[in-house]
Amino acid sequence: MAGIFKAYDIRGIVPTQLNEEIAYKIGLSFQHVLDAEDRANGNTVVVSRDMREHSVGLQNALVRGLTDSGLDVLDIGLSSTPMNYFAISHFKAAGGVQVTASHNPAQYNGFKFSRHGARPVSGDHGIALMERKVQEGDLPKAATPGKVTQGEVFKAYQHHVLSFLREGNYGQPLKVVADAANGMATIDRPILEAMGIELTPIFFELDGTFPNHEANPLKEENLLDLQRAVRETGADLGISFDGDADRAAFIDETGEPIGSDLMTGLVGGILLEREPGKVVVYDLRSSRAVAEYIKEKGGIPMRERVGHSFIKATMRQHEAIFGGELAGHYYFRDHSYADCPLLTVVEVLNLMRQKRDLLSQLITPLQRYYKSQEINFEVEDKQGKMDELAKRYADAEIDYLDGITLSYPTWWANVRPSNTEPFLRLVLEANTTKELDQRKEELFGILGHPAE
Repeated sequence: MAGIFKAYDIRGIVPTQLNEEIAYKIGLSFQHVLDAEDRANGNTVVVSRDMREHSVGLQNALVRGLTDSGLDVLDIGLSSTPMNYFAISHFKAAGGVQVTASHNPAQYNGFKFSRHGARPVSGDHGIALMERKVQEGDLPKAATPGKVTQGEVFKAYQHHVLSFLREGNYGQPLKVVADAANGMATIDRPILEAMGIELTPIFFELDGTFPNHEANPLKEENLLDLQRAVRETGADLGISFDGDADRAAFIDETGEPIGSDLMTGLVGGILLEREPGKVVVYDLRSSRAVAEYIKEKGGIPMRERVGHSFIKATMRQHEAIFGGELAGHYYFRDHSYADCPLLTVVEVLNLMRQKRDLLSQLITPLQRYYKSQEINFEVEDKQGKMDELAKRYADAEIDYLDGITLSYPTWWANVRPSNTEPFLRLVLEANTTKELDQRKEELFGILGHPAE
């Protein structure tokens, strides 16, 4: 079981790190996470799975553990993670579990847990507790096991997503290429087709071996097929989904990727036009342009540390209308403050139709600065390196919300330890390409060579 309990979920290689025996124990441990507030919604946990070859076996073992602990299970079958979140709220369940390893390669699998209202179960809110209970063997069984029922939520979910489409006479349908990467976005095809677009689907066959490319839209090599298809078909928009369809990357009509932080600003701006004065939450790796744009659109920008549990908690606390992360997660108040890339697609289509403009033009107001990708460094003494940065840049405005952020009038950098991997991660932005290159060279001198 070493290392499978992560900051935000449970994930490991099957069967060496994660197998059906462990899945059963994990199912038994979930009873410790659900509190009185969760159980006020009843005793039912929504369970679903992705398309990986071992997902059925792991789900069955997990469900045995959940029911042996006395919890009832509503099995909604093959599902995306956003659909699982929707089902938890729709059925007013005590919690939910999605069997998935998200964007990880085929040999991985895992579990994403939620409490009532799709509230996250993370390291701070239960993953560590579950790990401890499994290790200690504190896994009591109920005198009366829970029941399993089969449920269907797709039609309700489709209605929910499409209800955000703005009506109007928009002329010719927009051409959209979507890459499902053989993952769970495949089952979303009817929802995409119902958006009134001319859809070109690529890799829309469920296949947990990922035969075409890894289901990770953050890696540029995984966007190549989509970029080619956008250019060849003369599409207006390209969308790349990850394995469990809770993240997406967007491509403009020229085939160029758009940073997820800029998409956060763009979508936040759309929503603020309808409800001005609301909070939009963004992670601290985002361009300065995001906060500036949200203010210009009449909203209140709120910076938060990286991680869905932090973003969602801050959104709930401040009743934020929307939130986004550099990793391609987009969170909506009207989707239980949870991730839903399909709603992002809807809002982008709404904007393109309303403004009758190209996506590359719509994003231009946010393209104000020059920014690096997130760059990884293998560092043994992570805290030591961050202390060294604080000394070297002592004249900067420094904060420690997540790692260390160094801010100057013409550039800023964030260096933070990864929650999931043995890395320090660097993001850097500057007013000019010259300064970006100069500061990158300086920081590499301290942090070393980037990891391969």
